[in-house]
Amino acid sequence: MFGVDFFDSKIIEGTTTSIVLDNGNIKEVSVNYTRGAGIRALSGGSWGITSADGDFDLNKAIRAAAELAQGMDERSPKEKVEMMEVSKPVVDNLPKVKIDPRDVSLEEKVKQLSEMGKRADLDGISSVSAVYSESNYKIMYSDSTGIEGEYDITRTGFAVSAVASRNGIYQAGRESRFGVTGYELFEKNDAMELAESAAKTALELLDAKPAKGGNLPVILDPELAGVFAHEAVGHASEADLVLEGSSILENRIGQEIGSPLINVIDDPTLHEYGYFPFDDEGAQSEKTVLIKDGILNSYLHSRETAAKLGGTPGHSRAQGHSRPIVRMSNTYIDNGTSKFDEMLEDIGDGVYLIGSRGGQVNTGEGVFQFNAEKGYLIENGELTTLLRDVSLSGKILEILNNVKMVGDDLTMNSGRCGKGGQLVPVTDGSPHLMVTEALVGGA
Repeated sequence: MFGVDFFDSKIIEGTTTSIVLDNGNIKEVSVNYTRGAGIRALSGGSWGITSADGDFDLNKAIRAAAELAQGMDERSPKEKVEMMEVSKPVVDNLPKVKIDPRDVSLEEKVKQLSEMGKRADLDGISSVSAVYSESNYKIMYSDSTGIEGEYDITRTGFAVSAVASRNGIYQAGRESRFGVTGYELFEKNDAMELAESAAKTALELLDAKPAKGGNLPVILDPELAGVFAHEAVGHASEADLVLEGSSILENRIGQEIGSPLINVIDDPTLHEYGYFPFDDEGAQSEKTVLIKDGILNSYLHSRETAAKLGGTPGHSRAQGHSRPIVRMSNTYIDNGTSKFDEMLEDIGDGVYLIGSRGGQVNTGEGVFQFNAEKGYLIENGELTTLLRDVSLSGKILEILNNVKMVGDDLTMNSGRCGKGGQLVPVTDGSPHLMVTEALVGGA
């Protein structure tokens, strides 16, 4: 049909709501309804990709994508692309929504955000911003092999940031909570307390000491260790990057790449922000163990990369109607058995790094640099001086091998991950990690 080897479509319809608060003023309130589709067609080794919005004729859209693919394949033939066959996905265990956010008035949401802004506006705080977002989507997938499935998903979240300044020094604190949940998110989390906590962090960092660099033993808190799991390990495990020659983990399946204490998992079935019952190629979601006892066990795959490398598809995701690419979902380092106090005792002198302010990773060269929100000097097993502007950098494989203790206090943090110009909801997490040596620097 349509004269191509394969085609598929992902239809999305639903609403999104966004509210932005800036220094006490509501800067934006938007409610958008969307209905559209992303369509792909494959001819030989060439993809034709189209999108459609509003009321559209799906067959016409598929035909347009097919003509694009055929035209490209005729003009510049590429190596034929194979798509791994998958079974029809089973949709069960969907997250349950207690309070549908669409049943809560905009006035109530604006009031909630304004109250959060007020709670963060402590003496010494120079600016406060806060955002609320929700989305309610129906996702419908079908392809030329007969695979089809649909599901409804609600995502809700908020974030608040506070900036404190004194004598030309600026410091920020931030708290956020996002999930596959309804408005009960505000019952599960004390948004007012979190807003005040963000402000207190910013204020206390004004009196913190700038970090001094060096190769030191470190303890990473669950948030920063989770960022390491996502950025340094998760991205390097994405099979499209492996095929491009842009991953330090290329040709390492079955090899020991880290401490035997390390287990890294990506699991889209967890009811976290990165949840999905099947991916954007119709492949059933399932738990994938990336690193097992320090040994590289698996990559993350699309149907195309799984056909090339061998593996299990189920990690192809797209923002809206964009082209699906290999992506993470809920990525975390699994629990170990150590206690935080044991880590402090064992480390003696070092640095405790807390929170994340972003950073960068080069998966091809296997190096990274992350900025922590704050840190503490550890002296004789005790937390002493508060540190600001502190960073962690190093080589991915060296850090994995330098993990000496893994905590038993796994914590998850949610946000959005960018790749290929697309953002998708994800969660990452970890327990506390103790690393025998890492490069600590002033951010």
